[in-house]
Amino acid sequence: MTAGHGAGRRVVVTGLGAISCLGAGVPAFWRGLASGGSRPEPMADPAARMRNRRMYLVPQADVPTEPARLAHVPLAAGPRMAVAAAREAVADAGLDARTRAGLPVVMGVEMGNAGMHEGRRAGGPVGAAPVGGDNTAWSPMTVTSAAVGAALGATGGNVSVGNACAASGYAAALAADMIRSGEADIVLTGGAEGPTRVGMGVFNRLGALDSDRCRPFDLHRQGTVFGDGAAMLVLESAESAARRGATPYAELAGAAWSCDAHHPTAPDPSGTQASRSIRQALTEAGLTGADIGAVVPHGTGTPLNDVVESRVLNEVFGHRSPRLPLFSLKAMIGHTAGVAGAFGCLTAALLLHHRTIPANAPLDEQDPECPVWLPQKESVPLSGRAVLVNSYAFGGNNVSVVLAGAEGAA
Repeated sequence: MTAGHGAGRRVVVTGLGAISCLGAGVPAFWRGLASGGSRPEPMADPAARMRNRRMYLVPQADVPTEPARLAHVPLAAGPRMAVAAAREAVADAGLDARTRAGLPVVMGVEMGNAGMHEGRRAGGPVGAAPVGGDNTAWSPMTVTSAAVGAALGATGGNVSVGNACAASGYAAALAADMIRSGEADIVLTGGAEGPTRVGMGVFNRLGALDSDRCRPFDLHRQGTVFGDGAAMLVLESAESAARRGATPYAELAGAAWSCDAHHPTAPDPSGTQASRSIRQALTEAGLTGADIGAVVPHGTGTPLNDVVESRVLNEVFGHRSPRLPLFSLKAMIGHTAGVAGAFGCLTAALLLHHRTIPANAPLDEQDPECPVWLPQKESVPLSGRAVLVNSYAFGGNNVSVVLAGAEGAA
């Protein structure tokens, strides 16, 4: 599947919102990236009886306590962080109450309201707001999109995309399609995840967690390390932004997805379909590899993923690859699961906005099977027109998004 400006109207990013281990708000997020990111710490969950329970956690003081519920459903940390980040994004975009009322919401969420369900099983709240009422009634896990829509008073319809760790990348592509097709002028997209011992338990059983930190492309990496948080983007047609006098951060110029159909959890070692999604995203953006000034890779720190993605980048960008800077986001905020793609797109918009690529978290020793460039000693200027974001997931789901400098951007 592909989507791009050639298929309809141009799509720009006019608002951003974020909560992460680096703090609440986009300014805190950018400052944290510029200062080297964060470090993982143990989950404060006594029921997480597992060997490795370290995460890149949002500081407890930055986890909102409201909204406590959506109708009869108590809301855990994930949906509450989604609401806070969404409010920041729509305020940043300057959307008035009337515009918000018709706003569609498209979220990518993997574990959703899992903290509430896990709290019930353990006999107490885990990442859940202190709420009363019936704690035995059934409630859906995927309520994040609905919670955001209700909190904003947005009745333009909401969609929840749940294809694992590529979910919010797919959600951004769907939101852009809605604008290009004329279905909407403005769409709020993104994702959110809270702490979950189910997700941690699964990766413990798989032996896919690093006991130290998330260190993609490092020779000594042992696996990934999860993080939580929320990332939101207001996408808007260029015409609508111009009418409102909004200043865009960037243009979402193209997106494409593919599927390996290779293995339930492992990527296809050939990287054929991952390469395909990058090439099609570039084509739909009307750009070539020479226009890409930086890559925000999927880069999970798992041994096979990093080797395959390195191989794919070298295959797509050829002789440019050794000097094409990568910004290894997960080394700074962890693997944020279903919201990883949205965090990647938000980061790409900030790289374009600031025209700077912060220094990467230092590697102990780069894996020779991962011949990519990760500037580590200092920031480097962003020299190209666009930034590529990759997001991959179990089931062979691949999505690539190209963000480019937008006319009129600050």
